[in-house]
Amino acid sequence: MRQTSDPELACPVAPVVDIVFSRWTTPILWSLHTYGRQRFVELERRLTSITPKVLTERLRRLERDGLVSRTYHAEVPPRVEYEITELGASLGPLFAHLTTWADENLARVDEARAAYDERR
Repeated sequence: MRQTSDPELACPVAPVVDIVFSRWTTPILWSLHTYGRQRFVELERRLTSITPKVLTERLRRLERDGLVSRTYHAEVPPRVEYEITELGASLGPLFAHLTTWADENLARVDEARAAYDERR
């Protein structure tokens, strides 16, 4: 097998991790999956510590990646809604597996961290 210094070629899941696990992506997808179609202000209320600028950037990136759709309604005032796409919803099993792993292993991670910190 040929070795490479390009992390994306060395690890085939690296691009997926970059897309899905960047800061705020999972909470946005979770919110849209759980609560359905939402306006910007609804997402902002649910994700209380995100700034409007960052939320806008993340939604644009998710739309570009095909994980979220944006619908503009030409009304007065204009209304914009966001919704998880079929592609975005297809990540559900991945998140379910991660939830199971977290339930089974996060306590062990905390123990390992505490043991490490004690040695330092």
